[in-house]
Amino acid sequence: MRILDHTRIPELPNPYFGKVRDCYDLPATATEPARRILIASDRISAFDRILACIPFKGQVLTQLARYWFEATADICPNHVLSYPDPNVVIGRKVTILPVEIVVRGYLAGTTGTSVLTLYNKGQRRMYGHDLPDGLRANQALPAPIITPTSKAFDGGHDEPLTAEEIVTQGLLTQAQWDEVSAHALALFARGQKMAAERGLILVDTKYEFGTDEAGRILIADEIHTPDSSRYWIAEGYEAAFQAGTRPPSFDKDVIRSWVAERCDPYHDPIPQIPAQMIEATAQVYIDAYERITGKSFEPDTTGESPLARVRANLRPWFTA
Repeated sequence: MRILDHTRIPELPNPYFGKVRDCYDLPATATEPARRILIASDRISAFDRILACIPFKGQVLTQLARYWFEATADICPNHVLSYPDPNVVIGRKVTILPVEIVVRGYLAGTTGTSVLTLYNKGQRRMYGHDLPDGLRANQALPAPIITPTSKAFDGGHDEPLTAEEIVTQGLLTQAQWDEVSAHALALFARGQKMAAERGLILVDTKYEFGTDEAGRILIADEIHTPDSSRYWIAEGYEAAFQAGTRPPSFDKDVIRSWVAERCDPYHDPIPQIPAQMIEATAQVYIDAYERITGKSFEPDTTGESPLARVRANLRPWFTA
């Protein structure tokens, strides 16, 4: 069980530690722009909390994001500069926009801000959209919608927003919102099309956009991974929908649903997750990589440990 639970590397400058990624900022030089080293750990988060560590999850996320960044570069520029390690991307440093963009194609979800949760509470107008009565759980929406939330930094909670609120509150200019929303819908359409070719349904996804030193809007972080997206297996969808059960999936709903069934995950202590569930979740991530890309997953087991390998591959950027 080779786990990368953290990547605290004191020789790298300007650390920032997120729920899943550990980041270090490299200052601009005469020949290089300001850059950010993003290291995907094996931590898994949901409900704004870290739940557990899943073997090889960080490698799957990094390599899947690479697959999608390369497949969508014609739609929206991204932050990627290089991949020095299977768990690491070095990207152009961007200022993350204070709005998290979620695109949803189905009435689904388990979190407090999901359209299914809000719909089940009786809401029909949400995120500036009006949904009709009579929709059922996991039903396709009339058309994909953007459900933006405030971008919670330092462990805060995301809050729902409308397009009008985003502009009137000064979170984005009208021009920025127009560009971001157009990119998000185009990326989602590409993702749904490519997923369908692999027998999958891209249900919903989260995008994070930022601006570089020139003010260009880039997509950053990750794209269409099992952490940022919900995938269902197409061949099992209709039977599950008719039965009112959750469609078979390739995403962290496996572990998220297990936790939600056993506690209030926003307030209660998280119960210990069984080893079998950890193993099953690891296989979900690997299966997702192979199904989405059509390639076999090859875990990198070089180095004494994943952390030792990452340190060795990042040594050229050490400053201390």
